[in-house]
Amino acid sequence: MYTPLQVSLRGIAPSEALIRAIRDKAQKLEHFYDRIAACRVALTLDPGHPGQGKQLSAHVGVKLPGRAVEATRTHDKNIYIALREAFDAARRQLEDYAREKRAQP
Repeated sequence: MYTPLQVSLRGIAPSEALIRAIRDKAQKLEHFYDRIAACRVALTLDPGHPGQGKQLSAHVGVKLPGRAVEATRTHDKNIYIALREAFDAARRQLEDYAREKRAQP
């Protein structure tokens, strides 16, 4: 992976599996657009209000030349699901951006 990656965890214990999953997903983004300048991932546990349960959120920010792609997804039970959905949303935005760039003369 050539893209600088920054990972931030708030209220979530770091684990080797979680960091590896983040790195793998960030590396796959390079297949859709190879000029990524930086990638930031923030995972947050919001304890929520009593009786409502917790909210796990994953935010993926991808910096491109002249543009930024941002995607945030939440899930109430599994951080890996929120992470997957946030990276999928970022990937779709990258694909759209790459398609726009190819269409420009």
